[in-house]
Amino acid sequence: MSTNTKPLLAVFGATGNQGHSVASTVLSDPELSQRYAVRAVSRNVSNPKMQALASAGAELAAADMDKAETLPSALAGVHTLFFLTATQYTGHTREIETRQARSVCEAALAAGVSYIIFSSMSHPFAISNGKLRNVEHFDDKAEIEQYVRGLDVKSAFFAPASFMQNFMTHFMRPVPSPAGDGTYALANCAYGGTRMPFIDVTETGKWVGAILAAPEKFEGKQLAAASEILTMDEVAEIVSRVTGKVVKHQNLPDEVFKGFMPEGMREQLYEMWAFQRDYGYYGPTMDQDVQWAKDSARGELTGLEAFLRKHNYALE
Repeated sequence: MSTNTKPLLAVFGATGNQGHSVASTVLSDPELSQRYAVRAVSRNVSNPKMQALASAGAELAAADMDKAETLPSALAGVHTLFFLTATQYTGHTREIETRQARSVCEAALAAGVSYIIFSSMSHPFAISNGKLRNVEHFDDKAEIEQYVRGLDVKSAFFAPASFMQNFMTHFMRPVPSPAGDGTYALANCAYGGTRMPFIDVTETGKWVGAILAAPEKFEGKQLAAASEILTMDEVAEIVSRVTGKVVKHQNLPDEVFKGFMPEGMREQLYEMWAFQRDYGYYGPTMDQDVQWAKDSARGELTGLEAFLRKHNYALE
């Protein structure tokens, strides 16, 4: 149990992008570091990221959300908890994430935690009135949010937009045009005018930090966390400017797009894109919700062009 007199913030997943950002932000923020002590929680405390947090002043704790017996010690004496569940791309993500979230929350309530901040998501099944049934890795997080809201504890929610980091992987990386003319295609089932919100997920702490700075203000609220909303055509223009290559968005027919998706995730990934195309990533109030969250964030936010330039993004 911590001997700190400041309220103790436990950050689960402290070696991941979101958790590490939250812990680092609090430790380095002149105001938040005076208000909170930080306990960084991970399965492996010897991880270099954990050691870096320890050097910055964090207390370290080992816990595994799949091993309930490891949770009480990690949550002992904790006032505020930040946690997330990771999408399981090998299958059964709703079952696994829900089990993990319930285990953490039950242990948190038993430990007397006063405030929970959960990394949530929009709810495609509800927003589409049941038409989209397969976007489990969004729906399960939205359902966990509803579960947390029903608990006898104060809570707030961080809902990250599409990760800019996806441009570093095949998920959003433009591919050479089949014409072989040196141009590139950003190909998916969205339209050129489809608008998508983006976040540099390593800036998670800028939104979660806002909640920590004013927990009463944000109690019961969800922050639709994005630095900007861009159309697919605008994304292609930005990638063109950064790389010096000609990049154009290409709309693929639904069945063609599905054919490029891995078999086990085909319907899930297709419906995720269809959801953004047909309903908007955060639903009908996306613009207002993103702007409110953006105005609430602590510190300057990174746009897609600045993010790509920072990472020396190139197409070869």
